[in-house]
Amino acid sequence: MGATPPFGSAMSPQRNIERLFEFMLLGMVATGYLAVAVSGYLDLPTVLLMGAAVAVRALRAAGAIRLHFSNALVNAATLGYIGFYPLDCLFISKEFLPATVHLIFFLAFTKILTASTDRDYSYIKVIAFLELLAASLLTSGMSFFAFLALFLVFAVGTFASAEIRRATNRPGRIARSGLRRMPLRLCLVAVFITGGILSITGGLFFVLPRTARAAFQHLVSPRYHLPGFSNQITLGQTGAIKNDSTPVMHVRFLFASRNAPRPETLKWRGVVLSQFDGQRWTRGASGPDERIPVEASGIAHLINEGDRPTRDEAERLGYEVRLTNIDADVLFLVGVPEAVTIHAPMMKRSEAGTYRVPLVGAGGLSYVAQSYFRPNGRLRGSPAHLDAQARKQYLELPPLDPRVAELARRWTAGIQDAFAMAGEIERRLRREYSYTLELPTSAVQDPLADFLFERRKGHCEYFASAMTVMLRTLGVPSRIATGFQSGIYNPISGRQVIRSSDAHSWVEAYFPRRGWITFDPTPPEPSPRTAGLWTKLALYLDAADTFWQEWVLNYDLDRQMALATTVHNSSSNGWIERAAAALAAWRVRATDVLRRFGAPLAAALIVVALIILYGPAVQNAWRLRRRLRRVQRGVVEISDATLLYARMLKHLERRGYAKPAWVTAREFAGLMPESDLTPIVDDITSLYHDLRFGGKRDAGPRMIALLAQLEKM
Repeated sequence: MGATPPFGSAMSPQRNIERLFEFMLLGMVATGYLAVAVSGYLDLPTVLLMGAAVAVRALRAAGAIRLHFSNALVNAATLGYIGFYPLDCLFISKEFLPATVHLIFFLAFTKILTASTDRDYSYIKVIAFLELLAASLLTSGMSFFAFLALFLVFAVGTFASAEIRRATNRPGRIARSGLRRMPLRLCLVAVFITGGILSITGGLFFVLPRTARAAFQHLVSPRYHLPGFSNQITLGQTGAIKNDSTPVMHVRFLFASRNAPRPETLKWRGVVLSQFDGQRWTRGASGPDERIPVEASGIAHLINEGDRPTRDEAERLGYEVRLTNIDADVLFLVGVPEAVTIHAPMMKRSEAGTYRVPLVGAGGLSYVAQSYFRPNGRLRGSPAHLDAQARKQYLELPPLDPRVAELARRWTAGIQDAFAMAGEIERRLRREYSYTLELPTSAVQDPLADFLFERRKGHCEYFASAMTVMLRTLGVPSRIATGFQSGIYNPISGRQVIRSSDAHSWVEAYFPRRGWITFDPTPPEPSPRTAGLWTKLALYLDAADTFWQEWVLNYDLDRQMALATTVHNSSSNGWIERAAAALAAWRVRATDVLRRFGAPLAAALIVVALIILYGPAVQNAWRLRRRLRRVQRGVVEISDATLLYARMLKHLERRGYAKPAWVTAREFAGLMPESDLTPIVDDITSLYHDLRFGGKRDAGPRMIALLAQLEKM
């Protein structure tokens, strides 16, 4: 495989097709790289280095810069990085997968900057394909479809331009001037072919259920990407998450009792944290999780027969949850869950009443649940007894600022009932402290005391931590629950969209004869978000992504049968008759339009047809006329010799003298029979050789004069 001329070189006769080939190839690489980058699995240095490599190579292809790297430098850098790889794996990334991703993208980085042979370009094609394949495993959003469409456009253009490039580089071929029109036409062909591919495969998407994604998802580490939710809380580290509007849950409500809570008031409970060291909340020590059997139908019953709700606890809610952009093994549920339907081999329940399932891939979880609601926010658990070990766990405290306990006693002075004490602390925190996302400007030794006595403002973690600690100082067992709340309703998809910014923490306190009760001491945001233009656009994008998730990624046999049933019911309900009536009405309107505007439309169609049929010929004739005038003025190029000689051959062919392809120009002139044309043909042939091979530009105007004389004979 030989080296190709530098892209953008003025000395290369095929520079236009070479430049197009490289831009198409870079488009393949850039599309695959962006598809992986938007998944969030690449760290910032890798994203910047790969983006810089693609940008530098694009500038070099455009001729804006001239930058070349010696083989010795590339080999030294590669050997150095191979030595750096174990250090990255052990000390920097500390994991095999991200360190290997760094190595692969470094090799791609060097190959993009240094590629100069056909073998190098083949490697780049493979790299681009692997990038897109990796993105298909890492990305579950509709953005992958957009990158796939762009990748197909660039792939078709790359392989088509590669074939043209290979043909023009063969010995004995002439790169004609018409090649400068090739790139635009080739780009249009690539776009139309890609449209055909997507149209055909679009039909197959709804005919064939997908199973390959489930088979390959185990290749992706589910712990590598975990935004928006965590199993622990460190005070002061949640502000960045609250500003992130990435959707993490989509909820579709299936049924609801008349007095069931409104969707915007629900709290989606995920994890319970009970151990506090002064700055960080963790799950703490607990007994073994209870294993809940999952029936063959996928249903898991979550409450015992003796724990069924009474008649005043009959407010029920059924809902379907789909988790995206969050690879957590936690089920987010509301109220007191009765049953869950989920495709999982098993389910576990902790002592605190949280539920987990083993992750089967990186695409999140989907499940259907039914919950009921007890009065006053009471949760699952025996209301009559809390054993001594659990009570000790929920009362344990680290060394505290004595002012915290004093404040709790002062707020609850004169109140005897523990439940009323909790209500008073909740009320005082909501009324006397303010909500903010601003983090402290400097680290503090005791963030809880700083919140209560200095800053007097914070976000939900501070409020929940303060109430939990104050209740424990008063002897009330308490803990923190984390999850999500509220969300926004998307009328386009009919689902409640819960975002990372809806992550929330609240308090659960235990009272004898009442059980665990939910409290939320966090005041509302002072300036809630308004639904602006960007929010409305985000809802449309979210609805499109929901459609992609349901009918593309998760399209299985069940959804195929549901779609077939819907189509059948639609046709049974008169869909065909309504379509026929609409078609008849359209024909009546079309006839009326043709009767009124038939003549102008026919004239316009004739003009369009003439432009399509004869436009290129007229355009070529106009260009040829301009070129001949340029030659007459003495502005001659070497390639004009071929044009003028071809014009002579075309005139002779009309007179019955056709030049065989295997005969040279000089031999053809010698084969001409003696006539008045013979001397003119000899002279034009000599002038053709002078201009084409001798570079004598003054031969051009003389050839035009002889051609004019020939055409008059």
